[in-house]
Amino acid sequence: MANTENAQSPDGEQTTAGAEIGVIGGSGFYSFLDDVTEIQVDTPYGPPSDSLFLGEIAGRRVAFLPRHGRGHHLPPHRINYRANLWALRSVGARQILGPCAVGGLRQEYGPGTLLVPDQVVDRTKSRTQTYFDGMPLPDGTVPNVVHVSLADPYCPVGRKVALEAARGRDWEPVDGGTLVVIEGPRFSTRAESLWHQAQGWSVVGMTGHPEAALARELELCYTSLTLVTDLDAGAETGEGVSHDEVLKVFAANVDRLRDVLFDAVAGLPATGTRDCLCTTALGGMDPGFTLP
Repeated sequence: MANTENAQSPDGEQTTAGAEIGVIGGSGFYSFLDDVTEIQVDTPYGPPSDSLFLGEIAGRRVAFLPRHGRGHHLPPHRINYRANLWALRSVGARQILGPCAVGGLRQEYGPGTLLVPDQVVDRTKSRTQTYFDGMPLPDGTVPNVVHVSLADPYCPVGRKVALEAARGRDWEPVDGGTLVVIEGPRFSTRAESLWHQAQGWSVVGMTGHPEAALARELELCYTSLTLVTDLDAGAETGEGVSHDEVLKVFAANVDRLRDVLFDAVAGLPATGTRDCLCTTALGGMDPGFTLP
């Protein structure tokens, strides 16, 4: 079972390096730090998307995990979300920031909009999205049947901190809204996009689920920050979004987003002082396995 005792550096040396905060995002969020430690972590669910990259921001130890792998080789539906969240918890992270690129479903949510959602809708099809699947783990333990509430999928404390961090950088965020997550890797048809609009949802992405649900099952605080890179097919009047367009807008805003993330890291409460609903999500129920 994954823990800091069996984490390894890429050369095979054992390491006990730990972190208190996790950031799931690309290499642009940590590549400029002066002192970064790369470690590889095994989990009962297989390997995470990549190594964890540990560094320090504002005196806080942070573990960065490239969601799609450092070469962006994993499409959204093939990401091992269970291994990713488990790996972050195993090195000590109890609060997770999960930035992601999304399409805007309303004209007012154009490229460059930062939206901190308070709800999520799952429209994925093939992703394993629970640790409580009844399947034996490698050590022989079997998860119990546990039903965790996800009425409010994001950490209220983390959301408040993220909003304050954005405002502190003169980037007025949208406070709340619904992120609808589709399977990908294709973009929505115009009819699908219009349907998402008609439901009153705010933005659409491919990677925001099942991260929030899995984090809740591990009693982690999870906060999503969504960067709008395009208007989705039903909200714009052209030929539809392209992959190049998404990459271009994301690249133009990655420095701003990184600044907001790092300010949010500094603003999150100390691990031992967490008192939000996330910390007691299991309600004393026995998960049937030992949390890392």
